[in-house]
Amino acid sequence: MNSREEKLQAIGRLMDTMDELRVKCPWDREQTFESLRNLTIEETYELAEAISDRNAVQIRSELGDLLLHIVFYSKIASESGEFDIKDVAETIVSKLVYRHPHVFGDTDVKNDPGLVKKNWEELKIREGNSSVLGGVPEALPAMIKANRIQEKVRAVGFDWEQNEQIWDKINEELGELKAEITGMNPEEIENEFGDLFFSVINAARLYGIDPETALEKTNRKFIKRFRYLEQKTLKKGILLKELSFGQMNEIWEEAKRQIE
Repeated sequence: MNSREEKLQAIGRLMDTMDELRVKCPWDREQTFESLRNLTIEETYELAEAISDRNAVQIRSELGDLLLHIVFYSKIASESGEFDIKDVAETIVSKLVYRHPHVFGDTDVKNDPGLVKKNWEELKIREGNSSVLGGVPEALPAMIKANRIQEKVRAVGFDWEQNEQIWDKINEELGELKAEITGMNPEEIENEFGDLFFSVINAARLYGIDPETALEKTNRKFIKRFRYLEQKTLKKGILLKELSFGQMNEIWEEAKRQIE
């Protein structure tokens, strides 16, 4: 394992490299906060994909790309005197110390992660957030946002008393959706689908499942099985659209047996 000094030297080399790129590279020199924003989002999704694949080499590479962006933003800000990488690091250290009074103070959380999260949200409100939900970014994808909303309100006690209660809620929302489908009101059908999705995401959270990860696993599984279906028909010289649903389903069941 590298020593602390070696790690600091590596960070220093990265900062020195960025300093040089900002002067000598025409592309790096013209970048701004705004021009980098979408690239940063892309890098975040690439990291998420590497984590889903449990690919340590790729995770390391994508973390490096994100770290580059942090240094890049800090360098741009330093040129206008707004802040620099030192300010960024000191800000997060101060925040971590303040929000971990059970580590750096005398708060007792009884070794309970739930109490840690509860204290975290309460401390954020004391910092000036007007709402527990104030820290949920508007730009988050809907499923991730729903999960974060539910996690945050749980931290201050707004949650089901028993996990099993969520199933009554899901059945209630499903019934309301079916009723609106019968009435054929597109706007209300959309609303009820949203309520049903929110409740199912809530159920996943209650049972310790990350809904985004669960759905992505299903997406990947479906893709593998559908590609099996495509390859099977291609080998027979048949187009998918020429098969009946029953014929496709027979190959699909075969794919399910072959692919977990």
